[in-house]
Amino acid sequence: MQQQERPRYLLVRRLLFPYSGEEPLTQSQAARVILSWATIFPVALTVGTLPCILVFGSQASGQRVALLLLMAFVVGVAIFSVLAWFVVFMINRSARFMQQQRVQKSYMTDDPSGGRYGS
Repeated sequence: MQQQERPRYLLVRRLLFPYSGEEPLTQSQAARVILSWATIFPVALTVGTLPCILVFGSQASGQRVALLLLMAFVVGVAIFSVLAWFVVFMINRSARFMQQQRVQKSYMTDDPSGGRYGS
């Protein structure tokens, strides 16, 4: 029995969405995707906010800077969690649709008379 080889994706793809999309994601896989999106993107957003705060908020207090960074992170978590949920929802919907199409196609090709050429 030959083991199927999974395609090797780029590191970013393996972190953010390592699934083929041919099968619906399980709940644990969906949670993993949502959690990775809810952490990776907001951290990048927060780190990207730092230079803007340093340039435009030079007179801001440390407490205000911390509040802005926290707000950028929390808003990022909310936005990217919803986006990840939507992506998982659409991928699962598409995968189920493709599975139904395969089943319908297999029903259409199954012929009780012995196949395509008859027997």
